[in-house]
Amino acid sequence: MAFGLGLFSNMANNVAKLSFWGVRGSTPTVDRAMWRYGGNTSCLELTTPDGGRLILDCGTGLRILGNRLAAAADKTVDAHILVTHYHWDHIQGIPFFTPLYSAQNKFHFYSFRSEFLGRDSLKRVFEAQMAHPYFPVDLHAMSAVRDFTDVAGGDCFTIGETKVITSWLNHPQGCLGFRIETPVGTIVYATDNEPGSSEYDRNLLRLADGADIFINDAQYTPEQLQSHRGWGHSSWREGVRVAVAAGVRNLVLFHHDPDSSDKCVDGILRDARGEFENTWAAAEGMVMTLDEDHTDVVIPAARDGLRREAHFRARVLGFTQEGHAFEEETVIRDLSLHGALIYLDHSPKLQSELQVMMENPGNGEPGERLALRGYVVRIEPGPEKDQVGVGIVFTE
Repeated sequence: MAFGLGLFSNMANNVAKLSFWGVRGSTPTVDRAMWRYGGNTSCLELTTPDGGRLILDCGTGLRILGNRLAAAADKTVDAHILVTHYHWDHIQGIPFFTPLYSAQNKFHFYSFRSEFLGRDSLKRVFEAQMAHPYFPVDLHAMSAVRDFTDVAGGDCFTIGETKVITSWLNHPQGCLGFRIETPVGTIVYATDNEPGSSEYDRNLLRLADGADIFINDAQYTPEQLQSHRGWGHSSWREGVRVAVAAGVRNLVLFHHDPDSSDKCVDGILRDARGEFENTWAAAEGMVMTLDEDHTDVVIPAARDGLRREAHFRARVLGFTQEGHAFEEETVIRDLSLHGALIYLDHSPKLQSELQVMMENPGNGEPGERLALRGYVVRIEPGPEKDQVGVGIVFTE
């Protein structure tokens, strides 16, 4: 399969779209220092070329997805939900998933039989979460049709035209990784996996082989990983190692630690890209679209703030998508307390850092410049030929 980053391509109808609704690990956070990547726990949505909908994990991001589905014009939802394991950050969104309370909807759940829960493990997880005194209503309030399928590592099953292959990962009390093969490309979801076991490391390598998108646990830095052995998580460096060995095309760092600020994740991403260029840090609202020729990546724009039209001259330094350093003069056209929109002749890489030096519009000395660092969240066609509009969030 040919591959490229087609930011402005006209995507075919035959696409698979992967949306990130929750990317945090262990526990959700609302700390302001984490708002850019997001504080909700694990939940992804994959729409397949044949119109199928797969939901990967049920963390607090599931609530946001449920609200979006409930507000859609087509109110009927039929989805397949793959649950990697039963730790809180992967199931805690279930009671707050609005579509489960509507009788016209249908959900097919897949996960493994836990040695601690026995038969119908996932169904029992549902019941336990909503039992008194932990939740105001019990399972009977959920009127949607639900069925549960036990799967184990090494299983293979189909959902429409999509093939799903499972594999055991190295995590306390068990965890499944999923390889999802669609007609336009392969997505591998392998969160909550600790390196160091030869058996599980081989499993992960086979699961990731040649994937177009490889989503991997990167909760810890390599240094933090040494002091968290037995917790069942990984680092960006281990993800890069697997990505290179398995020949994947895109590595997505996932399951960010609840204590990792946006600035910390920026540094992790920068380190990982130094060894594997096509690396992305998962962010709430991020969408990756696969067609037969390209992988398109859209990063959520900055949160709305006080905005003003502006005309500040600025000098921008950064790196293009091909990794070449550039420096050019431009004008800040639109400025907010969070970020700016600028037009450039060079096209920087999404989730890369830019240095922006503006002529100080205040009462400073003539020629004095205001130096800021920005993070690229959007790229779009500019008003002039060969120009691109670049949306940035100021980070410091």
